[in-house]
Amino acid sequence: MGTVSPSDTWAYALRLPHDPRAARVARMTVRAALGGHGRHGVLDTVELLTSELVTNAYRHTRGPCSLRLTALSDGRLRVGVWDSHPHIPSPFAEPPGERRTTPAPSGDAEGGRGLHLVRACADSWGGWSLGDDLLARGAGKLLWFEVRG
Repeated sequence: MGTVSPSDTWAYALRLPHDPRAARVARMTVRAALGGHGRHGVLDTVELLTSELVTNAYRHTRGPCSLRLTALSDGRLRVGVWDSHPHIPSPFAEPPGERRTTPAPSGDAEGGRGLHLVRACADSWGGWSLGDDLLARGAGKLLWFEVRG
């Protein structure tokens, strides 16, 4: 009888309600999944950035959001957060070759730091608008980031 070794590629998906506790649930899910797969080196970064995207989905939409964690065969980890609003915020809206440096919000600003954290900590990021017809299946946007390790 042979042993079965787990695959290096895997994916987890989680649907989150429009609830102020969604970011906490997302952090706990990320911690459990990455810890279970031995990805401790990127755990804190992925947990922080996931929390920022899920928090933005809660703050800027009225509907649920979805989280997807995907381990790719080359060691990258991709995290995607879907929400129901089609607007793609900067810097996610700019093509990778055209991304400009934008100043971080001032210290007394009440928001706007989360996407700057993604830009500073992730190896790559992006977003796709899926349309603005809220009755259409798949409307909204998907923001994603990747980290190596």
